[in-house]
Amino acid sequence: MIFTRGLRVCLAVESVDLRRGFEGLASLVRERLKEDERSSQIFVFTNKRRNRIRLLYWDGTGLWLMTKKLEAGNFAWPKATDGAAKMRLRPEALEMMLSGIELRGVRMRPWYEDPSSAAPPQP
Repeated sequence: MIFTRGLRVCLAVESVDLRRGFEGLASLVRERLKEDERSSQIFVFTNKRRNRIRLLYWDGTGLWLMTKKLEAGNFAWPKATDGAAKMRLRPEALEMMLSGIELRGVRMRPWYEDPSSAAPPQP
């Protein structure tokens, strides 16, 4: 799966009951993550065993619900350092996570960084 650089990704840090469908996950987005499910960002959820992921996405006309179930192993799931319920990911990081790459310790090379997000130079 290929995610474009402009896609905004919001990951729910805590596991959820993935038997929830469209409405259940949309409710979690509103109540737990304090976001609007129709904000054209992709919301990422996992179960306790971290062997399934559900993605919820509003494309402007309706909600998409995508699921990935691993046959073996589990996903390396990031932890919030400040106790927050959600975490922002770059689309590239989501792609790596879905491909089985552990994000801990992974960093972008300086030439790949988004120049618009760079801090201004210090005097």
